[in-house]
Amino acid sequence: MSITGPDFIALQVRDLDAAAAFYEEVVGLTRAPFSPPHAVVFDTRPTFAVRDPAPGVDLEAGPLGLGVALWLHDPDAAALHATLAAADVKILQEPFEGPFGTTFVFQDRDGYAVTVHSRTTEG
Repeated sequence: MSITGPDFIALQVRDLDAAAAFYEEVVGLTRAPFSPPHAVVFDTRPTFAVRDPAPGVDLEAGPLGLGVALWLHDPDAAALHATLAAADVKILQEPFEGPFGTTFVFQDRDGYAVTVHSRTTEG
């Protein structure tokens, strides 16, 4: 058995419909043709989803995602930054040029910090 890397990433959110709308309408992701109950899956690689909290998860217990870095790839990260800023999405780090191209960090409606970069990491 060998692990090939992350395959499915999901954020547990307070309001599934609102979070799904944010990632679809503001960030620009496309919903996958099928989502299981209590989740919305997007057509990304690896698979990304938002979901209702798992039993026993208290989203009010502390900062969400503390210690986890979630990065999304967009070849036109600068344009996405402009779109998010125009939609009054909180920008935690303004765009800068780094080893992964144009990179910036925004905060989603649940408080997760999401990094966007323009240079693909696939070889």
